[in-house]
Amino acid sequence: MIRFVVIALIIFVIYAFVDCAVTPQENIRKGPKWAYLLGMFFIPLPPIAAIIWFVFGRPKKPRRGRGGPRRIIPPDDDPDFLRKL
Repeated sequence: MIRFVVIALIIFVIYAFVDCAVTPQENIRKGPKWAYLLGMFFIPLPPIAAIIWFVFGRPKKPRRGRGGPRRIIPPDDDPDFLRKL
């Protein structure tokens, strides 16, 4: 069981390191990129640095449209549907 946890943490840290390395500096929310990379590489506890990267540094994904959910138009009110009749 401990072997599985260690392997999972190593994979997590490698994923965070690569994610940070390929993210452009201008997209990082807080702190310099080099600090996150050094933290994941040199700190005795790299999983903590990886968690800090995901919480504070990683750019947020853009949300879908700001208009909210798309409104469904019933067929009798949809002009495209009425033209096809």
